[in-house]
Amino acid sequence: MSEPEGKPRGRRGGGRAGNAARRRTSGVIEQMPWRLPKNIDRPTEPLSEEGVQAIHAGAMRILEELGIAFYNDEARKILKQAGCRVEGDQVFMDRAFVMEMVGKAPSRWTITPRNPERQLVMGGTHILFGNVSSPPNYWDLELGRKVPGTREQCANLLKLTQYFNCIHFTGGYPVEPQDIHASIRHLDVLFDTLTLTDKVVHAYALGAERVEDAMEMVRLAGGLSHEAFEASPRMFTNINSTSPLKHDHPMMDGWMRIARRNQGLVVTPFTLAGAMAPVTMAGAVAQSLAEALSAVALAQYIRPGAACAIGTFTSNVDMKSGAPAFGTPEYMRATQMTGQMARFYGLPMRASGVCAANVPDAQAMWETCNSLWSAVQSGSNMVYHAAGWLEGGLIASPEKFVMDCEELQMIQRYLEPEICATGPEEIAFDAIAEVGTDGHFFGTEHTQARYTTAFYQPFVSDWRNYEAFEAAGGAWTAERAHHLYKDILAEFEAPTMPPEHHAALVDFVETRKQQGGAPTDF
Repeated sequence: MSEPEGKPRGRRGGGRAGNAARRRTSGVIEQMPWRLPKNIDRPTEPLSEEGVQAIHAGAMRILEELGIAFYNDEARKILKQAGCRVEGDQVFMDRAFVMEMVGKAPSRWTITPRNPERQLVMGGTHILFGNVSSPPNYWDLELGRKVPGTREQCANLLKLTQYFNCIHFTGGYPVEPQDIHASIRHLDVLFDTLTLTDKVVHAYALGAERVEDAMEMVRLAGGLSHEAFEASPRMFTNINSTSPLKHDHPMMDGWMRIARRNQGLVVTPFTLAGAMAPVTMAGAVAQSLAEALSAVALAQYIRPGAACAIGTFTSNVDMKSGAPAFGTPEYMRATQMTGQMARFYGLPMRASGVCAANVPDAQAMWETCNSLWSAVQSGSNMVYHAAGWLEGGLIASPEKFVMDCEELQMIQRYLEPEICATGPEEIAFDAIAEVGTDGHFFGTEHTQARYTTAFYQPFVSDWRNYEAFEAAGGAWTAERAHHLYKDILAEFEAPTMPPEHHAALVDFVETRKQQGGAPTDF
């Protein structure tokens, strides 16, 4: 086997020692500190001005001429009151109404969790990364097979979510714990989330009980009055339209409840080109925007100024098998196009770090890297599923989680403005003159003053030569990640919570369990 995994290797000479001075040593790895990254690059904008107008016009025609089915009676009644034409389940929205409502949405908003030092900013140039969310299954190297998720596995992934500073929010259950009945699953998992992490949390908009329970639990965990909870977002939800051109009843119910309580709202149509959307990326993006903007318009009519964002989950299917594909060239372009349109509408945007691979192998990483970098290129503000996602969202993996966090750290390092600073110290003329044509830069004062912070230092990647790698046991990346996640769990300490807040949470969960939790059909 290889050398003890998870232990920092000896520092290399010169600049390759990494940016350790800015890292926080944990006992398992040295990682970059908690911070809110900003994207200093200009977004990639594949659309011309004419292209932007064409997609906008397409989305508006869909809303005006085809309409969106709202399978929620209350939502239809509200939109009819707002002046929309309603025929059965179908709601037709005039573009002037849509643009008026979208214009009321803020382009930038905050979410403040129970630990105010973990406050997030949605919008502008901020880019935030979240954990894998909602897979029903779990895989790790020790098991070597796909199994239904459990509460213990879910809790372990929440511990990784808390541990890694490059993860900014919890995007839902990192794996569905199927050993807990669905009626009370939300109570147990949100309790674990609020006690094992102090980062921003998400609520599933799946009916009144789950949403109301989540908002109350977040309020209790923060020790907030109802007024303080509703003063600004303390949590968020993400809903998916039922493409093509539908919003279902429970998600709209949750969407409206959260809008009324002034919490964060993200709507992400799941539009697979060739299956639930046109095979062309422009058509798929136009449809996705129509579905998203209809939900934003509803939220803004209910509560003008509600904190909204639109998401993109537009990819393509494998035309041979019909299976979803991710990290493809088409996925990347659709993400960039949607980012351009989000700026046109003045809304923050959510993207994803996704792949179709079944295990944490090379395919998993190149597809995820394509997805993550398209999020950066598009100017996305929130990146779901940034760590731990496999099999198109059907598997969560701790090894993949750790491997993805390496990539996330590299992206966040890449975005640091000092790398491309051009002041006199960065141009380094005096150091160049000192070395001249006969020597090297290792021993110069300029290098010695910067060698601990000059370059990125990995915690999973192995930079040794082959002989040293082989002599140490030749562990491949997933094996190194496996040992790291085990070491992290062994040393994990949950963030503190005031005892009275913890007691209030316990009492609430027990009471709601006695009341039966959320209704199910089984």
